[in-house]
Amino acid sequence: MSFVSELAGKKCLVVGAGVTGCAVEKVLKKFGAIPILFDEKVKPGSDVINQIPDLIDMAVISPGWRMDHPVINKLRQKKISIIGEVDFAWQVKQVLAPKQVWVGLTGTNGKTTTIQMVESIFKSAQINGAVCGNVGRTVIEAVVHDKPYDYLALELSSFQIQWSDLPKYESVALLNIAEDHIDWHGSFDSYAAAKLKLLEQGKKLIVNKSDKELSKRVSRDSITWFSLGTPLPGELGVVENLLVDRAFSASDTEAGEIAELIDISPTVPHNVLNALAAAALSLSIGINYLAVKAGLKSFETDHHRMELVLSKNEISWVDDSKATNPHAAIASLHSYFNIIWIAGGLAKGASMDELVFNTADRIKSVILIGQDREMIAQAVLKHSPKTKIFRIDLKSDGNQLMLDVVKQAVEIAKAGDTVLLAPACASMDQFESYADRGQAFANAVRAVVQA
Repeated sequence: MSFVSELAGKKCLVVGAGVTGCAVEKVLKKFGAIPILFDEKVKPGSDVINQIPDLIDMAVISPGWRMDHPVINKLRQKKISIIGEVDFAWQVKQVLAPKQVWVGLTGTNGKTTTIQMVESIFKSAQINGAVCGNVGRTVIEAVVHDKPYDYLALELSSFQIQWSDLPKYESVALLNIAEDHIDWHGSFDSYAAAKLKLLEQGKKLIVNKSDKELSKRVSRDSITWFSLGTPLPGELGVVENLLVDRAFSASDTEAGEIAELIDISPTVPHNVLNALAAAALSLSIGINYLAVKAGLKSFETDHHRMELVLSKNEISWVDDSKATNPHAAIASLHSYFNIIWIAGGLAKGASMDELVFNTADRIKSVILIGQDREMIAQAVLKHSPKTKIFRIDLKSDGNQLMLDVVKQAVEIAKAGDTVLLAPACASMDQFESYADRGQAFANAVRAVVQA
């Protein structure tokens, strides 16, 4: 008897009533189950744990719910079967699309850009594939698509990996590991362990050799490494102006040309690494070099990812609101010089010392916003004491805040400067999302600078 056929008539608690939970609810109904949505944000109250109905047969957990949450503990105490959304999708996939191939991707930064590169390559190769997971559609939505996909490329957060054990990926890629979501995982080591867990589920393992944490923590054999250096046999890398493959080529003695550096936009180090990871995942499932090159060349970065909003009077205004942790902000700051840096928000437990220490020579001044701005201020005072610090308070709403930020930047910016929004923090203290924050910045720049 299949997993899907066993769902009929079962009472299934869906923990989390967000995008993922609602998608799971639809699928459960489709297979005759009786779903019950549960979310403390929807039904707040101190008695939330006791709101869990009795006589539940199983529970499907949305990403983001801590494994030690009282609600999860209550389910375990009742000996109710618990499954994460990704594992639920895998079980459904085994019935609806048993030949469907999965590849997985994770990392602290660059996940969305890289998986969107894979999507662009899928389109160039004209294969029946889609991307899902931590970007766009949920995994379960992709699995129950009317016409089953032959390939799914999953962008996976640390939360999703922590909750998942069942999928067997044709290949998995790890981009990088740096401090993020410490508040959820409890420690950096626990967060790193969640990311590295993905390697246990992949047939082919693709890892960034340039990342110090991955190089330190990954020691197993049979790794396909990628880096910005000249590739050894079994690796991907860069030779002069070319991205080169020595892992999936016809033989160890042959090198396949993936693309030219000018095909990758923006041509900055971390984005070239993203392209190498996307190429490796695509080559691992048999996509040819021409399709990979075409997909990378036609790819355009997402909004709020190092997006040039305006260039006027020799001053560039750049929106990298998606730099929601220090590691992402380092990559952003290393892409420019003479920076007026806009930063702050919710730090999620991450330290700001390494960020400021590694980028101090590029920063002219700092404009700070948000709840945890003093963490950044203290790091600046420690590692770059001569850097001028400005603080902008939230007086009414996020739009007015960004208008005040941009007005401050106009006062201090000079020809040759880059005004860079790379917050190194999450946005939810003052904005609905990183996209809302980035849009507020872009609107303010156009209103103040372009006027």
